[in-house]
Amino acid sequence: MNIPSGNYPERYADILRGKSTGNGAFSLSVYPASQPVMMKLCENGAMNTLMAAGASIRSAFCGPCFGAGDVPANNAFSIRHSTRNFPSREGSKPGDNQIACVALMDSRSIAATAANGGILTAATDIDVEFSTPDYAFDTAPYDSRVYYGYGNPIPETQLVFGPNISDWPKMEQMGDTILLKVASVINDPVTTTDELIPSGDTSSYRSNPEKLSSFALSRKDPAYVGRAKEVRALDRARLEGNVPAELAGIYEKVAKITDTAPESIMLGSVVCAKKPGDGSAREQAASCQKVLGGLANIATEYATKRYRSNLINWGMLPFTCPTDHDLEIGDFVLLTGVRDALASGSESLVATVITENGTRELVLKLENLSATERDILLSGCLINYYRN
Repeated sequence: MNIPSGNYPERYADILRGKSTGNGAFSLSVYPASQPVMMKLCENGAMNTLMAAGASIRSAFCGPCFGAGDVPANNAFSIRHSTRNFPSREGSKPGDNQIACVALMDSRSIAATAANGGILTAATDIDVEFSTPDYAFDTAPYDSRVYYGYGNPIPETQLVFGPNISDWPKMEQMGDTILLKVASVINDPVTTTDELIPSGDTSSYRSNPEKLSSFALSRKDPAYVGRAKEVRALDRARLEGNVPAELAGIYEKVAKITDTAPESIMLGSVVCAKKPGDGSAREQAASCQKVLGGLANIATEYATKRYRSNLINWGMLPFTCPTDHDLEIGDFVLLTGVRDALASGSESLVATVITENGTRELVLKLENLSATERDILLSGCLINYYRN
């Protein structure tokens, strides 16, 4: 069980002072909210109190969400109110978990539960006198370790890349005519970010975009990566001046809709889902798709604003479809006048779905985009936007 950070972490040290969390199956981990908070806990003795009670002290980082710590045993039961409350998100499979409201998971109640050997206990049932220590934010850890580059550029400094660190691939600006190939269709009511890109072991590749992207949708659609890479290879061939011969039949149908030359038609993959992006705010859920050549999502709605924003920041069109799109893996979606639509503030595009059985129109919405978001999409991604 994890103690979430709070205004006065010393108060759950008050509850555990002189007590023990026990040596059974129950375990208690403490993640200080920041390095300055950790320094203060050490300074006022609260850290010693927690450790003496049997708590395990962790670094100040997003371990509980990222799957880098506190993985329950196989088939173990855990209660959480953090983002790791979805199936398979706790790092063990199979697992048994239960979501709890914040009122139950108040840090003082967790401390009271720990003092009672893991039996759920309210803080009001514990006889304790709470302290209210003084707290002053100490910037020393950041002053000593963090380089503040704003207004202080050192362009001659070379970045040092380790063996598992690689740069982002070059990303082109948004095309005006785009041909999307459906690489995955997910019909679940909700798709979590952990299903879009698993956490846990994959987090070791978070500085290696190409390697990390190879795990995209691996729990939901293992064949997605291969399909997306095939489309990416076609677009790379196009950029080198080689019109993909594999798409000759598709280009014949495209020619009846637009006079744009095949070598000027941007190729990319698209993921279709009902409600993607629930759970954590990890941008990798979107960036991995872009690394694989993704250019859009088509959804009924987006589970979180964060995921939709991440799509935009990586230059992927966040389409919504007001009707059932009936798209299948392997279908093509042709978009024309994309740049004009983004620049003019248009909130919808009439796309053409191209299948073996013919063509049909599909209305895709691009609603509630700010002027800046439209500029980011036109640039191809946030990196390009800042560079420009």
